[in-house]
Parts: sequence; structure tokens; C-alpha cells
Amino acid sequence: MVPGRRTFEALADQVRAAAPRLGATRLVCVDGPAGSGKTTFAGRLGAELGAPVLHMDDVYAGWTLTGGFARLAAGVLRPLRAGRAGAVHRYDWAAGRFAELVPVPAGPALVVEGCGSAPRDVDPYVVLRVWVEAPGPVRMARGIARDGEALRAQWLRWQQQEAAEFAGQDTRARADLLVDGTAGTGDRDYALLPDAPG
Repeated sequence: MVPGRRTFEALADQVRAAAPRLGATRLVCVDGPAGSGKTTFAGRLGAELGAPVLHMDDVYAGWTLTGGFARLAAGVLRPLRAGRAGAVHRYDWAAGRFAELVPVPAGPALVVEGCGSAPRDVDPYVVLRVWVEAPGPVRMARGIARDGEALRAQWLRWQQQEAAEFAGQDTRARADLLVDGTAGTGDRDYALLPDAPG
């Protein structure tokens, strides 16, 4: 194994070994700034776990963090805690409104990824909090490549929102795992940030 890199297989084993804290579900939250590589990381871990991945992009009401975690808690976390399946209405970004209901099964594991997915309110229920990080210029370049130059102003406003959220929740310092979003996420492994413990 290359120094500073870890395998998704080992991380999935760590999650499976943890006692579930959300009913019978082991909740993993992958947080960090937009464009840092959360979706890729979460997808790889979810595949290794055989677990669904829920994207906060489907829970936000457009370009705002306000209300996103509350909708996640009401529609998914509370039902799973009670041993029932959950569901959220997916936000349709093109139409600018919430659309179809997306079911979330009460399975052995669930990965939730997105900005604001790991506030302090989730701490009693989560078995692993992951922070994915990349420099601002890299994240902005990724966002503009994905969404187009016309949305640069939205990205700049979003960066201000998320920075305030992370500062208020102390998200990075509370994370169990610090991942380098610039080092490349392979099919099998990922890289730790240089200041990550262990």
C-alpha cells in the first residue's frame, strides 16, 4: 500500500464492524466543500458496502443549505432510527421544485454525501464522518466545468454559505477521516490529507 493511501475495502470493513446507531443502519456521512470529490468518494464506498448513497443535492431546495438537513432528518433519519424505510422528495434543479419521492431502505448501511451532511445533530447516529477537501481554485474549476460559466456567481455564493456552515458546525475538526480530494480516488483506494491522523 502506498503511504497515505487506504483501501475502500478496509474502510467498508471498519463500517461493518461498527455497531449500528441509526436503528439497524450504519450511517456514514461524507461532508466537505462543493467540488472537493465527495460524490466520487461516497460512490466508491457505497459500492464496496453494497449500500445506497443519498445525495444532499437531492435534498437542498436549490442553491441553499437552509432546511436541507431538516428534510433529511424528517424523511430519512427518524424513520431509519425507528426501523422503518425512509424517503425524500428529490429536488428537480431544472424545474426549480421538489419532484418524485426517493425511497431509502432500512438496510445495514447508508452513505449520505453532500455539504452539510454531518452537522452536530447527526453525531448520535453516525458511525463514520468523512471530510473531503480540495483547494478553492480546484473546486471552483470543477464546478464551472460541470455547471457552466453562467453559474459562477451561484458557486461563489454557495462557497460563502458552506464556509459559514462548516465554521459553525466545526465539521472538519469533528470528522473521523480526512480525505485528500486532489490525490485521486481510484476504484480501490483513496488518499488521506497530509495532516490526517494515522
